[in-house]
Amino acid sequence: MSRLHLAGLAIAAAAIATVAVTAVAQQPQPPAIQVTKVDGTDNVYTFRNQNSLSMFIVTNQGVIVTDPVSYGRPTGGQQYLDEIKKVTNQPIRYLIYSHHHFDHIAGGKPFKDAGATVIAHKRAKERLDQLKDPHTVIPDEVVDTKRTITLGGTTLELEYMGLHHSDTALLMRLPREKIIFLVDTVPIGAFPGRGFIDIYPLETEEFLTKLIAMDWDRMIPGHPAPGGRLGNKDDVRATLALMRDASAEIKKAAQEGKCWAAENDLKLEKYANLPGYNKDNLQLVGRRYCGLWGRGT
Repeated sequence: MSRLHLAGLAIAAAAIATVAVTAVAQQPQPPAIQVTKVDGTDNVYTFRNQNSLSMFIVTNQGVIVTDPVSYGRPTGGQQYLDEIKKVTNQPIRYLIYSHHHFDHIAGGKPFKDAGATVIAHKRAKERLDQLKDPHTVIPDEVVDTKRTITLGGTTLELEYMGLHHSDTALLMRLPREKIIFLVDTVPIGAFPGRGFIDIYPLETEEFLTKLIAMDWDRMIPGHPAPGGRLGNKDDVRATLALMRDASAEIKKAAQEGKCWAAENDLKLEKYANLPGYNKDNLQLVGRRYCGLWGRGT
């Protein structure tokens, strides 16, 4: 093959690569803030603020809102409220916290000012009373194990099912729509990330097993899934399988006295195709299980 021909091939390859990069760069990016009506429902919506997601429900007697998702975004709560007002002029009746972590519940003051009753698990209120975060509204009412909210023909069930991502998490279920809202415990179609350091591993496995047995079809997660899809029970099964695989590998290393080395060498290569699969996140997963099996924490 002549040098001239090789040079021509190189130029052609470079041109193709340039076109491909340009095409990717020109793909439309989703807006920073977005409201989407959930397919197959009359009144259930998601609100996305960058990489955080929450749910709100519009009824003819008012609106039920979850998680302001305004951490590090000073105007996020007001933007959320403004987006709801574009959908309905019904008053805000409830603001419900999924759990006490600020990255999901900071920024609720505009809803409180609009007349919302703020609800959370009782431990969430205890934590927030201690932490006194200036950007997070203290709940008005608390849930112990279960509570049902009925508003304008819509029923929303709130249930505390024990420890998993936190010790304050509420599962929210719309029984008619067979939709749940669950934040941080199940990373939809992705490898676990920073949130895994908060998790209660053994209790989370028990929780996921119970979750699979419950009556629901779709999950609205606390962070957007790849492609914006909602979660399902296969996602729960996949998370449970990944956790069990990681747990078994680190447990073996811990019992051989090699825990701290194992946390840095964790591979879990069968999950390498998942978004978020990288050395940093592998170390986070390894460290949490090393804490469990290496120190009993």
